[in-house]
Amino acid sequence: MKPAKLQAGDEIRIISPSMSLGVIAEEQIVAATKKLEAFGFTVSFSKHAYERDGFDSSSVDSRLEDLHSAFSDPKVKGILTTLGGFNCNQLLRGLDFGLIAANPKRLCGYSDITVLQNAIYAKTGLITYSGPHFSTLSMRHGNEYTSDYFVKMMMEDEEVDVLPSEQWSDDAWFLDQENRVFEANAGPYAIHEGYAEGTIIGGNLCTLNLLQGTEFMPSLRDAILFVEDDYESRPGNFDRDLQSLLHQPGFAQVKALVIGRFQRASQMTPEILRSIIKSKKELQHLPVIADVNFGHVSPIFTFPVGGRAVVKASKQKVELRISE
Repeated sequence: MKPAKLQAGDEIRIISPSMSLGVIAEEQIVAATKKLEAFGFTVSFSKHAYERDGFDSSSVDSRLEDLHSAFSDPKVKGILTTLGGFNCNQLLRGLDFGLIAANPKRLCGYSDITVLQNAIYAKTGLITYSGPHFSTLSMRHGNEYTSDYFVKMMMEDEEVDVLPSEQWSDDAWFLDQENRVFEANAGPYAIHEGYAEGTIIGGNLCTLNLLQGTEFMPSLRDAILFVEDDYESRPGNFDRDLQSLLHQPGFAQVKALVIGRFQRASQMTPEILRSIIKSKKELQHLPVIADVNFGHVSPIFTFPVGGRAVVKASKQKVELRISE
């Protein structure tokens, strides 16, 4: 099920299903709001968006109320999450999937939001979107790529060829917007060559794995798996988290693996990643590409969970095309 494309004049609701909007600096909230208004949208905030407890989140009931309100409000056409965090999976048993299916909206975010995106797709067939949070849009420099691909996926009807950004960054931009560190982007590379078409599943790897063994885990049939992780995922953590996914029923039907860019603090290198991938018998026959523009670095592109991807991987060139 594909939600309607966004148009100028549409209302975007900001919700906090994981970390609270209260952790975001007010000037960044203003900047992100202005960015959405520059796209032509109007912006509203959920009732409990600023609610903040000892975990920098809010109660399950508050978060569910805000999410259900956003889906049920006919004026709201798109939903953006404030930030990631650690506790979106607390919401899964309380989600009204019938309400969500009856009111398809464009839900976008990443990181901890992965559990919502994949669970909603698994239970309703509604395509959701891994892309910028509301807070991401407050970045002053080096965010044009993120904005452009958000608009392409959310507002335009064409298939999207995912090209590499010219530069990338892995810095605490939200602490200092003017002293940024950028480096040239060499682009994605192929670990295993090949061609594949399939349904996009995934997002943040360790968060996706929280769905294993539950009714909320999407089918891996004909899947193009997109996975990334943050600075806490050292090579050993990534290896075992990936192996856990490889053990899932139906993994033999996966068509390709697309890996995002690692943060520097993860200590992952192309050589280490190659050795991890080459050690997996389950991946030997699949195209595998890495250093694609998504993950906990910037900039990132927006991709549809439940949408379609085409992967062409060779030593000379990597091509990735996505569509709904």
